[in-house]
Amino acid sequence: MAMSKDFKEHKEFSRRKKKVCIMCAGKDVNYKDVDTLKRFINDRGKIVPRRVTGTCARHQRHIAREIKRARAIGLLPFTK
Repeated sequence: MAMSKDFKEHKEFSRRKKKVCIMCAGKDVNYKDVDTLKRFINDRGKIVPRRVTGTCARHQRHIAREIKRARAIGLLPFTK
């Protein structure tokens, strides 16, 4: 069975560059660094999943913990 030209083009364009975890690359995230933490929450105040941010599972748990700490002391809002 021959593949159509459209299918081949779609297959080539559907490959994406793998996202690199910023924390594995050397950036450290702390609960006091609100500007960095805002990258990991959406406009509604929810924590963005790792498939979107590109972080590894270990560092996604760390980021979630730091966001929750920042929320508890009032640096980040729970909701907007």
